[in-house]
Amino acid sequence: MRKLSKIGMLFLVVLIFVSCMDKEKGQSVEINTPEEVKNAEKQTEDIADQDFIDGMTGKIWHNYLEIKMALTNDDSGQAKDAAKSMADSFSEERAELKSIAEQLGDTDDIGEQRRLFSKFTELAGPMFEEALSGGTIYKKFCPMAFNNDGAYWYADVEEIKNPYFGDKMLNCGSVKKTIEK
Repeated sequence: MRKLSKIGMLFLVVLIFVSCMDKEKGQSVEINTPEEVKNAEKQTEDIADQDFIDGMTGKIWHNYLEIKMALTNDDSGQAKDAAKSMADSFSEERAELKSIAEQLGDTDDIGEQRRLFSKFTELAGPMFEEALSGGTIYKKFCPMAFNNDGAYWYADVEEIKNPYFGDKMLNCGSVKKTIEK
C-alpha cells in the first residue's frame, strides 16, 4: 500500500512538473464559442485608414464609422454614444450636421437612428469627399432601405456591411462610387 502511495505521489509530481513546463513555453489553448467568435468579428472591423485636410472632419469620419458599425451590429447604445461624441466635434459652421448628430445621440430607437444616419450621410457625404486628402472611401447604396426608397452610406472598406438592416440583410447594397486621394 505504501509503495502504491509513493507511485501516486511520484505521478502527481511529474504531472505538475510537465504542466508547469507547458505554461513556461507559452502554450495554451483557448476555445471560443460561436457567439464569442461572432462578437470578436464585429469588434475588429478596421476604422479610419483615411486622411482629411482638417482634424474636425477626421474626427467626424471616425465617429461616423463607429455609428455605421453600431447600426450594422444592431447596437443602438453604441450608436448613441458615438453620435454624442460626434456632436461635440462640430464647429458652429456645421450647425445642421451637429443637430442631426445630437438627435441621433438622444434616441434609443434604432429605426430612428438609422433614419437620422441616412439624413446625416446626405449632408456630410460631400464634406467627406471634398476633405479627403489620403486613402480611399466608398459611397454605397442600399436600394431596399426605408421601404425601397433606398439610402446611401460611406465606408472605409469595399466590403458591404449594411447599417440599415443589420444582420437581417447584412450584404444588401453595392458600391456606387470610389473616392481616392
